[in-house]
Amino acid sequence: MTDPELARIREDFPILSREVNGKPLVYLDNAATSQKPRAVMERLDRFYARENANIHRGVHALSQAATEAYEQSRERVARFIGAPAAGQVVFTRGATEAVNLVASSLSGNLLQAGSTVLITNMEHHANIVPWQLLRDRTGIRLEVARVDDDGLLEVEDLKKKIVELKPSLLSMVYVSNSLGLVNPVREIIAFAHQHSVPVLLDCAQAVPHFPVDVQELDCEWMVFSGHKVFGPSGTGVLYGKAERLEAMPPYQGGGDMIESVSFEKTVFKGPPERFEAGTPNIAGAIGLAAALDYLDSLDREALVQHEGALLAAAREGLESLPGVRIIGNGPDKASVVSFVMDSAHPHDIASFLDVEGIAIRSGHHCTQPLMTRLGLTGTARASFAFYNSMAEVELLVRSLEKIRKFFG
Repeated sequence: MTDPELARIREDFPILSREVNGKPLVYLDNAATSQKPRAVMERLDRFYARENANIHRGVHALSQAATEAYEQSRERVARFIGAPAAGQVVFTRGATEAVNLVASSLSGNLLQAGSTVLITNMEHHANIVPWQLLRDRTGIRLEVARVDDDGLLEVEDLKKKIVELKPSLLSMVYVSNSLGLVNPVREIIAFAHQHSVPVLLDCAQAVPHFPVDVQELDCEWMVFSGHKVFGPSGTGVLYGKAERLEAMPPYQGGGDMIESVSFEKTVFKGPPERFEAGTPNIAGAIGLAAALDYLDSLDREALVQHEGALLAAAREGLESLPGVRIIGNGPDKASVVSFVMDSAHPHDIASFLDVEGIAIRSGHHCTQPLMTRLGLTGTARASFAFYNSMAEVELLVRSLEKIRKFFG
């Protein structure tokens, strides 16, 4: 990506022009949440100014317009992830709720007392805690595939557990949020299917960085969060294969997910409405569609290459600093670099960088079991998006060198 092209993209994100502590903002916390382009803000504003009404229930013009925009957003998401039909896209509050939805709906169905759910040691808490709650409530078993000393998934151990444990479900992450490591999910899904194991794939960190096609991956379920892919907070998506969604009972009960209600019986709608009880985040779904429109208006391959260059520069810069160690080195990584410094705690690193206007994340990144496996309490994490620049990477490295010398 050329400097003029990057400059034009950065102009689309108003927050990137602000200052923090008297310094230009350098936002390197994209794995936590991404910044939003002006196109998303304008779409939200237009909805509330011109179209705001509840959906699916009204015959008046505003309700009809809002319903159309909401359902067009569902179609937009389906096209973005390669879903065969819009009805296989369920809107949620985020990837976390999407995992909880699947866990709740599969309880007593696919998952019963004695059933096994297999996850990995690198999962976000959102793909651990729902299964623990289900285990404690129903008596399922929760098994964990190992990672090695570098944080890389031990694929052979995962395959061995699939063969020996015969799990009812494999639920795993595509890209590690804390380390940026990319798992070989195509190989794993194909192997799981050879042994009749369905797969739920957490793509919260994959979708913002490279194209994801659910038909090509062939996963049974896929989840991602809107706020990480340049859309509004409080939005997310559950994709499911049609036959899987049809077999799942409702997650919550309420309005708009019913065909009819009496005191004796309720008849539920089919997917996706069955899983969207109550008034949804209408504006958020519409804003998410605007984010995907914006993203697809750019050269996705050029964005992938640019992020790869940022990651390579960051890794080279950090590796040049004595006493700084990158956690999670691997051959296939998204633009996330986690690191520790011999002389400074991750929280101190983040605090000192904030003085320079640089925003990074510090802590366990909602992957405490992974940190425990690696013998750490946490890391400092810089995560890049396509709107970040090489100059920002260089400033990060220079600032870390100052911190290293300060703590000596």
